[in-house]
Amino acid sequence: MHVYDLGSAPWLHSQLVYHALPRLGMEGLILVSPAEPYVCIGYHQDVSQEVDLEACQALKLPVFRREVGGGAVYLDGGQLFYQIVLRREHPLARGSKADFYARFLEPVAQTYRDLGVQASFRPVNDIVTAEGRKISGNGAAEIGQGVVLVGNLIVDFDYETMVRVLKVPDEKFRDKVHKSLRENLTTLRRELGTVPPREVLVGTLRRNLEQVLGPLEDAPLPPAVWEEVARLERTHTAPEWLYGVHRPAGERKVRISGDTQVIRNTYKAPGGLIRATLEVKAGHIVSVDLSGDFFLYPQDALRDLEERLAGAPLEAASEIIAAFYREREVESPGVTPADWVAALRMA
Repeated sequence: MHVYDLGSAPWLHSQLVYHALPRLGMEGLILVSPAEPYVCIGYHQDVSQEVDLEACQALKLPVFRREVGGGAVYLDGGQLFYQIVLRREHPLARGSKADFYARFLEPVAQTYRDLGVQASFRPVNDIVTAEGRKISGNGAAEIGQGVVLVGNLIVDFDYETMVRVLKVPDEKFRDKVHKSLRENLTTLRRELGTVPPREVLVGTLRRNLEQVLGPLEDAPLPPAVWEEVARLERTHTAPEWLYGVHRPAGERKVRISGDTQVIRNTYKAPGGLIRATLEVKAGHIVSVDLSGDFFLYPQDALRDLEERLAGAPLEAASEIIAAFYREREVESPGVTPADWVAALRMA
């Protein structure tokens, strides 16, 4: 497999290259650190609910929606990204997403151990230290003709900026988030007291990933990839892409009439936060909007699920969602059909 080591690259390239490769039917391991800081949101998130856009503007931080689930995060040169792109028919891409994570994140955990940090893979998709602190963020997606795993070695982290760009209700809440981040997210610098040279990080990671991927060979990105990146720059920086998911914020019920109400709530499943906005009339779901920081495969299944639920009795949601999972062969690590039902029925 080819290794595309981009070094320190423009922030947009640190995202778009792994979006381009699978669209071209190509495979590879991408290694890159962003040359400029930015904020990145998950595929299913509403940017206006998750990110303080005024703070990002003041800090001159661009905001990008990736085609991978998960939550909003601040990214900068303090992380080394690894991005594995495989064709869907590749033997290593087969099986459940839970198996996919375990297959590739164990070598990353071994990389941390080789660097001197006692770390292990924790399902669904985290790597944590012996004390339970997260030290690597990871996600997977089906893009184009491929399956993609994206993750990072967290060398250093700007906790203050991360907390500043998140959308929070008040400063007291922001302080609590800051405290929780410092207690539950760590870095190589914090664990080792120093930062290993990039060549050490790259060499150790490559050696461990070779145990799964096989021989790795350095290569330049083909011109076709850069052409696809240029095309994606136009589509994936457009306002309609960033703001394409919009949901009302907060948890609230508004009674429209005697038998009609609009309901907004959130539900925390093991695999992520679900936001549900429903209009319910006479016990039937008139419409439903779903968003959050979960992972869902196939990616477009969420909109189809909303359509399936529209017009159905609220009490039939469990049966409808279970059938939908079977028919579409949906996977959502850490989020079960029962979690969706709970999010809908919390109201």
